[in-house]
Amino acid sequence: MDTAPESPGLANLAEPSIADGVEQHLDPRSVSVHRIGGWIYSGIVIVSTGFGLTMAAIFSPMPLWLKATLLGAAWPALAALMGWLAHGWPAIEHRHASYRVDDQGIEIKRGVVWRSVVSVPRNRVQHTDVSQGPVERGFGLGTLVIFTAGTEHARVTLGGLDHGRALRIRDHLLASEGADAV
Repeated sequence: MDTAPESPGLANLAEPSIADGVEQHLDPRSVSVHRIGGWIYSGIVIVSTGFGLTMAAIFSPMPLWLKATLLGAAWPALAALMGWLAHGWPAIEHRHASYRVDDQGIEIKRGVVWRSVVSVPRNRVQHTDVSQGPVERGFGLGTLVIFTAGTEHARVTLGGLDHGRALRIRDHLLASEGADAV
C-alpha cells in the first residue's frame, strides 16, 4: 500500500525555544506535591509531639492545670498550625516562585518573606541533573539541579517543573559544542 509523504511543513515544526526569556511560574501540580510532603511531615510532628506530651502528662509531677493546658490547648494549636503550613503554605509559596530561561542562562526567583533571585549564566554551568522523587514521578514533575563553579550557589535547584520541561532546560543549559563551560 502506497502512503503519501509527510508534509514538509509539519515535519519541521519544532517546539518553541525553551530560552524565550519569558518569566514562567512553576507547574501548578507542584502545589499538590508539596502538600503531600507537608502532610507527611506534619503527621510525624503532630503524632510524636502528642505522644511526648501524653507521656509527660502521665509521668511528670506537673500541676493538673498545666497538663490540661498542654494537651487541651497547646497541642491542638500546634496541630492546627502544622495543618495550615502543610495545606495553605504551598499555594502561597507557589505564587512567589518563578524562573526565566534565556540564551544567557537561567534566573530563579523565590521567597514569600525572604525573597531571593539567583542567576546562573550558561558559561558557569558545570553539569546538570534532573531528579524525581516518588511523589514527583507520580505527578509527572521533576527537579532541575544545576552545579556551578564556586561556593555560594554551587548547587542550585529548581523543583516543581514538568519533567519534560526540566529535561529541555537541562539540555539548553549545557554548553554548546566547542564551548568551554568552565
